[in-house]
Amino acid sequence: MKASRFRLPRATAAAWLGTLLAAPALSGYSNCDFKIGAYETICKKAVEKGVGIDYANRYLLSPQTQARDAESLKLFSPKMIKVHHANEKRANNALVDFVPDIAENLRRYADAYSAAEKRFHVNREVIAAILAKETRLGRIGSKHDAFTVFNTLVCELRPDSPRNSGLIAMAERNIVALMHHCYMHGIAPADCRFNSSYAGAVGIPQFMPQNFHLIERYGDGQTGDLDTMEDAILSTARFLNENADFTTLMDWNRIPEMDKVENAWYDYDFAHGNASFAFEKSSKNGASYHCYACGKPELAYLSDYVKKIMRYNNSSHYAVGVLRLAYDAHFYGRH
Repeated sequence: MKASRFRLPRATAAAWLGTLLAAPALSGYSNCDFKIGAYETICKKAVEKGVGIDYANRYLLSPQTQARDAESLKLFSPKMIKVHHANEKRANNALVDFVPDIAENLRRYADAYSAAEKRFHVNREVIAAILAKETRLGRIGSKHDAFTVFNTLVCELRPDSPRNSGLIAMAERNIVALMHHCYMHGIAPADCRFNSSYAGAVGIPQFMPQNFHLIERYGDGQTGDLDTMEDAILSTARFLNENADFTTLMDWNRIPEMDKVENAWYDYDFAHGNASFAFEKSSKNGASYHCYACGKPELAYLSDYVKKIMRYNNSSHYAVGVLRLAYDAHFYGRH
């Protein structure tokens, strides 16, 4: 059985945490003075969250801070992000053929999906569709390291534009979250490594470290494991429940035929360019969008759930694609 950094024996974690809490008095690290200014910020924010000063220093002085991920940095460029968004529609179309696999996953893990619906009020088909979109239900592996991805942004980008400043702030938040997660679970700084996407997302549901606090365990145990399907199901449901106010199961009979909606949305997006399925303005910068569903009462119910899915991934194509897959999976074999 593969070892997981999300799950430690209770006794081991308790012993480690006790050691770490006692360490500052032994080692002498008593401040967050670093030559790299961003590390000072990260260290101070981590300590504010409860990470021991000694642990924070050892983490930021470890050899892993020397590594850089050039591929990840390139994929974060505006040009490549634009390409990624353009490919979202193609990915949605390809995943329609994956619906039988989604249906099989729903059958195989029926108990976990039932628990997710009961505890977090998120439709099983929506959860499965997200996991299919993110990693093909765990079939797509991760070849990057989360800390290295974020550390590269912190160390290599200059805060000379709003975009770069935003990326650096995001990277700092996620390094703090990684540090806090490992500290609280008794993981040594040198072992605080997580396979990730180029963007630093981890596990079957592709959680950013800043969302690790939403990891949910299906069975007995101390903490969940994002590389385990049952825990990925529960964690995704908890994310949508707490971060997207997904508190009521969707009524599939109130959802229009999603294949027709999806195709009409693609045509609208192509014709208008700067379009959003459900929003007229950006919540970040106030930019205006051509809104497809606005003013269409027949799409109001669907639009509300598109907005919820967009809290998981802020892309109309992504959200519409998820709901198309979920709709097809719900009615699979019924027609």
